[in-house]
Parts: sequence; C-alpha cells; structure tokens
Amino acid sequence: MSDRSHLTTRAARAGIHGESGPLVPALHQTTVHSYPDLASLHRVLDGEDSGNAYYRFGHYNGHVLERAVADLESAAEAVTTASGMAALTATVLALAEAGDHVVADRNAYGGTRSLLETDLPRLGIRTTFVDAADLAEVGRALTPQTRLLLVEALTNPTLRVPDLPALVALAGRTGTTVAVDATFATPALFRPLEHGADLVWHSIPKYLGGHSAAMGGIVAGATGLISRIRQSVVHLGATQAPFDAWMALLGLKTLPLRMRAHTRGATAVAEFLATHPAITRVHHPSRPDHPHTGIAARLYPDGTGGMLSFELAGGRPAVDELVHRLRPSIPLSGSLADVATTLVHPATTTHRSLPPDELEALGITDGLVRLSVGIEEPSDLIAELGAALTTGESS
Repeated sequence: MSDRSHLTTRAARAGIHGESGPLVPALHQTTVHSYPDLASLHRVLDGEDSGNAYYRFGHYNGHVLERAVADLESAAEAVTTASGMAALTATVLALAEAGDHVVADRNAYGGTRSLLETDLPRLGIRTTFVDAADLAEVGRALTPQTRLLLVEALTNPTLRVPDLPALVALAGRTGTTVAVDATFATPALFRPLEHGADLVWHSIPKYLGGHSAAMGGIVAGATGLISRIRQSVVHLGATQAPFDAWMALLGLKTLPLRMRAHTRGATAVAEFLATHPAITRVHHPSRPDHPHTGIAARLYPDGTGGMLSFELAGGRPAVDELVHRLRPSIPLSGSLADVATTLVHPATTTHRSLPPDELEALGITDGLVRLSVGIEEPSDLIAELGAALTTGESS
C-alpha cells in the first residue's frame, strides 16, 4: 500500500498483510505459546526474533491493531491496553516519578481527574490543573520539573478546543512531553502527532471500535516513548485481551466513514437545538457562540465528530423527563460514540466525583446533557428530540 494512500483506504485495509492469507486476521485466543527449546524462547523474550510467549507481554491480535492505529495516527509505534484509563495510567507511570510534575487541562474527563488528583499524589507526582485554552495560564504552570502536559483534543463534555500547536510550542520551552487524549476526535478528523504532540491515546470502546463492544485503550507515538509505556503496561498487567483487539480492528475499518456520518448528524442536531425554546445553550464547535469556533475551523477542517452537549432550561427535572421520553430510541448510556445515538447526564455520571463548585466552574450544570450523535439520519434524530422536548414543555 502506498504511504500516500487516503486514510479511508488505509483504514479499510487495516490488518491485511502479505499477498495471501485470511482477509480478516485470525483470532489467536490464547494466553501462552509453546517453543521447541529454550534458545528459541529466549530469542523471542530478548527481542531477537519476532513472536509471542505470554499474553501479558503482548500478543498477535494486539500487534495487528497497534500497527493499524499507528499507521492512521502517523506514529512509529503504538501499544494497546486494557482500557483508556489503563493507557493513561501506564503513560504517566512510564514518564513520571516521585517529585515530578504534571500539567493537565481542568476540563478533562472525570476519570482522568480522579487519577491525577487521588492516586498520583500518593506516588509523589503532583498535578497542576489549568485551562488548556488559556496559553498564558499554561505557560505559568510549566516548570523544569514538568514531565507531561495532558490535554484533550476535544474536551468532555463541553467540547472546548485547545490550540494544540501553540501548546506544543509552550511545552517545548521546558522539554515537556505533550500527550493528547483524542478519543472524541479520532485520526479520521485530527492527528495530534502531525501538530507536534509526542503521544496520542484513545479509549477504544468509543469511536475506534465504534460499536460499544471492544474494550481497551491505545497509545501511539515515537518508538522510544512507546517502548517505555509498553514496559509499564506489562508491569501493571494492563494488556488488552486478544478478542477485544480483534473486534476493535473490525470496527476500525469503517472509522472514516462513520466519523463523516457522526459529524454530519451532530452539526445538524446542534443547529436544531440552538433554536429550541427549551434549550438555553448548545456546546458544539460549529456554533458561532462557541468560544473556540475559529480554532476548530483551523484544526478540524472536516468537522469535530458526533459529540455535543446542551443545557435544558428546566434543570435536573427536565433532564429526567427528557431521558424518560426519549426511551428507547435514544437511550441513557454511561459511555459514548456508538453507531446509535445515546445521551448522558455528566454531573451525575462522567464527572460525579467532582464537588459542586468545580462542576460549576467547568460549566457542568444540573441541566447539562451530553449527546453522542450516532450515524442515524439526522432528520430522524431531530424529529425524536423535537417531540420529546415539545411534549416535555406541555406536560
């Protein structure tokens, strides 16, 4: 395959290697491999020969998925993990130690905040939270002891868009490694390494897998960094299972096609919701009142995917009513990025670990709903949302 092939072509052909063999890579559902003698086993363990010995050290299906995602992300290598949080944990523990410092976006996913605020301080790793969209604040937070700058390509749940090239330039002054959670964006819409970031990671059950079936996480970047993170994954026992890697690869093949449909739907739904009297605000980078519309237009020429959030004028009671009236067409779900549209209440799910004052500072109100727009026809979604919102007003 040509290095200049379109990303859609590369995704469709992911996992196809050689001139003959199965079109879909075989599933090697095993935890261990056998060898004819010690010398053969030792050559594999020492990295002199290719092969697998024990699943915690890596396995065939994981390696196929790693090669595919590394290719789509313009990365030298990648390493799979048991979950998105395992990917982040392995990355931080591989690159930081007691006495080191991390700078992270305060708008990050709640699970990320919990790791940085609760677990890492016990290991002597300190984190300063900043608004990644405020370059001056980020610049003040970076120190010679800062080992990592952690940001999200699109934040959860208010879809803020940090200026990654500018952040990379700031981090370069202190030699800080820049790692980007691009779960919401995917390589179909945004490739952080091409903008100067050092690492990119994803939660696989979301857009990469796309069908809420395959569990796992993945980190991609330069060989030296990924080697350190892979060692951390092995030590933590955070390896992704073969079946999950196999399923994720099947989903990955349609990623660019799905992201176009997700983007089209979310943009149309955001436009509809912005004019509805039951809605006080819509958070989506396509909207003119979004604080980062200009940055999104520059960094995301093909759109920003299927995520948006909106605030109901009726607060939490209105959220409960909307959830009830949308079932079963648009269900309440604790995750996101399925081919079917789902919704969630961030204040009591993804960010429930944060105190009320922090939720307020992040703009996560009791009336905020996060909508993960699927690949359905946008007019159908708009009709369902409109009926549920209108009925809720009249009840």
